[in-house]
Amino acid sequence: MCCESKRRFLLLYATQKGQAKAIAEEIWQQAGAHGLEADMHCINEMDKYNLETEKDPVVIVISTTGTGDPPDTARKFVKKIQDKTLPPDHFAHLQYGLLGLGDSEYMFFCNGGRTVDRRLQELGAQHFYDTGLADDCVGLELVVDPWIDGLWLALKEALHLQKEKEGMNSAVDAVSSSLSPTLHTVHELNLSSEIQNLKLEDGGARGSDVLSQKLDDINLVAPARDTEPSLIHSVPPVSQSALNIPALPPEYIEVQFQDAQDENPHLPSLTSEGTTFEVPVTKAVQLTREDAIKTALLLELDIADTAFEYQPGDAFCVICPNNGSEVEELLHILGLSEKGDNLVCVKVKQGTKKKGASRPQHIPERSTLKFILNWCLEIRAIPKKAFLRALVECTSDASEKRRLQELCSRQGASDYTRFIRDSNVCLLDLLHAFPSCKPSLSLLIEHLPKLQARSYSVSSSNLYQPGRLCFVFNVVEFPASPSRPVSRKGVCTGWLAELVAPLLHPSKSTLDTKGESSSTEKTHLSHSLWLVQEQEFHHLLVSYNIGKSSENNIQTGNLERHGCFLVVGIRIETICSKMSSDVFLKMER
Repeated sequence: MCCESKRRFLLLYATQKGQAKAIAEEIWQQAGAHGLEADMHCINEMDKYNLETEKDPVVIVISTTGTGDPPDTARKFVKKIQDKTLPPDHFAHLQYGLLGLGDSEYMFFCNGGRTVDRRLQELGAQHFYDTGLADDCVGLELVVDPWIDGLWLALKEALHLQKEKEGMNSAVDAVSSSLSPTLHTVHELNLSSEIQNLKLEDGGARGSDVLSQKLDDINLVAPARDTEPSLIHSVPPVSQSALNIPALPPEYIEVQFQDAQDENPHLPSLTSEGTTFEVPVTKAVQLTREDAIKTALLLELDIADTAFEYQPGDAFCVICPNNGSEVEELLHILGLSEKGDNLVCVKVKQGTKKKGASRPQHIPERSTLKFILNWCLEIRAIPKKAFLRALVECTSDASEKRRLQELCSRQGASDYTRFIRDSNVCLLDLLHAFPSCKPSLSLLIEHLPKLQARSYSVSSSNLYQPGRLCFVFNVVEFPASPSRPVSRKGVCTGWLAELVAPLLHPSKSTLDTKGESSSTEKTHLSHSLWLVQEQEFHHLLVSYNIGKSSENNIQTGNLERHGCFLVVGIRIETICSKMSSDVFLKMER
């Protein structure tokens, strides 16, 4: 039995910012412990797989981008399966399970996954496992974790049926039709009883992805007065539970410090999407009173010397750095303050067990340490559970290590949501809360996502103000909380506010050089609604929501700051799809 080869299934992912790929990699890592082998590929690598002839079960993990589109890596695949000449039984032989990722704050929730799922069904493909739709608004793990837990049982049943079909040619239709209703009943996302059976079935083989640790294994005694959980403290039943934690992600990045001096890469060369322009800020006006709850600013950019054309309501991206003081603080905690200006060479670690490991495209092969932390890594990103799992190995204090294990475990899912996700905790907050945790630079490069450019909407007309582009935003404020002891401003909005501070006129009666007042007379603009007509003559109602603190991201590249200039990554989008009714777009910065 031990010599029996592992059964194969095809694992495809389509990702925009890396989340779907990370989940697919987690599935790939766990497969071996269940006696299975995942043949993993990006969905656009169609030369490495063929769904037309695929006999094994297929697992698809796909995200959603923009206003409900499949990710860029799925465009070629979607175009292919949308071919109207394909017959309705084109994929009749195909069995698949699909996990879609999305955000319910957007109108077309999980539309990327829904689009692929619906089309595969139209072409005759059949589910061997029910579709899961994970919501980033409330926490992807709430659906992702149980979906993965139930996947192994469903895969084994699908492979068992496939084996029976191979040996029982004439009886396959009868067997398939008799079991099909049962399978769909079994594969509901509420898989509590099935998950328990799965644990019993695979209990001896899950050593690589499950750590069962009793409270007695470590010297951790909670003070009697601590009756409420917090970021650094747990209470029963979590504090007394054996933990199921994720597999330790394999290391795959190696960094080398060099004393040699060299120039950092030209920032536009790191931009993966769109065209970048460096443009001056010609005007800044504060639209709210000094005592207002939110600070709203209007910025005017000079685009006369660029090829940028726009319509009111078009989206563009501003490429911004991380907060400088936070970067310096991070260097200090990691003990790298003296190496901030040293060159760092980044390469793939030899002998890594990570499948298809490569240097992240947003990380230069050679640059200074400060360049990487300022312009390449999103140090404000909410740590994923895989990152917490890796941080466990960098923590020396037993009680701190136990708490990090709890936060990334299935048993501590509610604590993770409450004290990390909902509290907007970032890496710096974790390092302050768990001072014995000392991660390496390579670990940060492996787990911190790309520093995303921030998307804004044009609030001016090129017909009325030729050569000028205006946009309005709130300076986002994140107040202090028990999990985050310091208040912070939004990464981009805080940087923009600091950038244009010399242009602002705080006095209520101050006039600019054209005699225009920057007083509170324009306060009402921050609450206004703009009715914008697109080129296709579809209307877009844009609402500037002044009350919500969130920053949405669109992937572009990085920039340098020279005086009062912005490098603007232009990514014009048709925000309003072809539809007859108006669309309500929330602009929340």
